[in-house]
Amino acid sequence: MQPHPTPEFRPLGRKAYGSIPHLPGSRTGPADRHLSPALARVCTERARDSRDHVVVLEKLDGSCVAAARVGDSVLALGREGRLASRSPNDSRRMWAAWVAENVERFLAVLQPGERLVGEWLALAHGTRYALTHEPFVAFDLMRDGERLPWHAVIERVGAGGFVTPGRIHEGGPLGIEAVMERLQAGGFHGAVEPVEGAVWRVERREDTGTRVDFLAKYVRPDKVDGCLLPENTGQAAVWNWRPETPRP
Repeated sequence: MQPHPTPEFRPLGRKAYGSIPHLPGSRTGPADRHLSPALARVCTERARDSRDHVVVLEKLDGSCVAAARVGDSVLALGREGRLASRSPNDSRRMWAAWVAENVERFLAVLQPGERLVGEWLALAHGTRYALTHEPFVAFDLMRDGERLPWHAVIERVGAGGFVTPGRIHEGGPLGIEAVMERLQAGGFHGAVEPVEGAVWRVERREDTGTRVDFLAKYVRPDKVDGCLLPENTGQAAVWNWRPETPRP
């Protein structure tokens, strides 16, 4: 008999998603790190050369999750790489159930060994959303530690009909102030509170194609993480989305 997996079990043997460094002025926590000044300038001021390509996306405020294809199965994971179905967190278990209900869509996107990473917006963490779309927003398609370029992500996730973060800008560098000004109207996903920030994806065009060089993020300084979570408020959870109650 196979041993029953413990809550610490990580099917991929690794985290499902790592941390993204911050740009200057971004609100950080104790475990966060800043991008080097030289690379920050590539995001916001001056490209290194004509091969740099910058994509800026809205940063969403939910739970980072992943759906990983192992053979012909799709596993719902938390960011740390553990099975969401075994989480004590209601929202994570809800994610696992949602993946199970949409497994054919994930199989249409993923090759064995790949994982689709995104933001699970069912539970409000620090931002409420009046969602006009499903509660999962895909922002990366990965194999091990490698991520696909943004245009490839868009093309691939289209096969499953998944939502992606609103694109603020694409082309050369763009400064933080200009980015946040474009998000003042509530962003692309119905944020009720001010949008948390943005993510810069810096890609490099090469003879063999395009590769993702690095990512960076900016979080507005007055953002308070988890200010709506019941463990912080002592009150009931605030839900952006709940599954429909089955009809008798």
